[in-house]
Amino acid sequence: MKELEGYLRALHLPTIRACCAEVAEKAAKEGLGYTEFLTELLARECEVRWQNRVERLLHESRLPLEKSLGSLDLSRLPIRVRQQVATLQGGQFLGRRENVLVFGNPGSGKTHLLCGLSQALIRAGYRVYYRPCTLLVQELLLAKKELALPRLLKRLGGYHALFIDDLGYVQQSREEMEVLFTLLADRYERGSVLLTSNLPFSRWEEIFKDPMTTAAAIDRLVHHSVIIELNLPSYRMEQAKAARADGQPAPPAETAEAR
Repeated sequence: MKELEGYLRALHLPTIRACCAEVAEKAAKEGLGYTEFLTELLARECEVRWQNRVERLLHESRLPLEKSLGSLDLSRLPIRVRQQVATLQGGQFLGRRENVLVFGNPGSGKTHLLCGLSQALIRAGYRVYYRPCTLLVQELLLAKKELALPRLLKRLGGYHALFIDDLGYVQQSREEMEVLFTLLADRYERGSVLLTSNLPFSRWEEIFKDPMTTAAAIDRLVHHSVIIELNLPSYRMEQAKAARADGQPAPPAETAEAR
C-alpha cells in the first residue's frame, strides 16, 4: 500500500490516494471488476479537481458572490428576460465573442442579474473577470502611466468575459475615456463584454465626450450583442416600502459598486 501511495503522490492524485482504500473495500464487498473500481477512483478525482477549479475561478473573478441567480427574485423579471438568461447560461455566446449589455434604472437588478449569470458561466468552466467601471478605468490609467497597458490588456484578454459594471456612473476626462475605448477596441471580436449601464446609448456622449468616439464605442459593443432592458422599479425602494409597511427598519442603501 505504501508503494501505491508513493505512485499516487508522484502522479499528483491526492483524491485517489485519500479514497483508494475505501473504494477498494467497497469493490471487494460489491464484487466490482477492475474497470468499475478504476472508473470510480478516476471519477472522484475528476469531481474534486473540477470543484477546485470552479472555486479558483470564482475567487479570481472578484465577483460579489452573494449576488447569485439563486438569490435573485426572477419573478420580477419579464418573461423575455428570463428566457434570455436561461439561454445565456449555456455560455455558447462566449464562443461567438458576443456581448451582453444590460440597461435599466438604478436598483432594477442589473448588476445582480449579470453577477448571477457570471457565476453560472464560471460553474460551466468559463473565466469571467468583474470590475466596477470606475475602478477599471483607474487601473487602466495607472497601467498606461507605468507603460504596462499592453500587458494589462493581454491579461484581461485571457478571460472569456470581462464584466464592466455601472458604466453610466463614470464621468470621465478625455484621458480616462481614451483608455476605456482602448480596452473596448482591444476586446472587439476577441472576447465578450458584460456591461451594465443606467444610461441609454443616446446619452453615452456624456461618458465618451466626443461624438465620433461615442459612435465607435457603441458600434463595437452592439455589433455582436444581446441587449437586455430592465425597465423595472427599484428593488431597494420596493424593499424599503415593504419594510415601512411592516414597521421594520428599511434595508441599508447599497453603494453604486454593489448594484
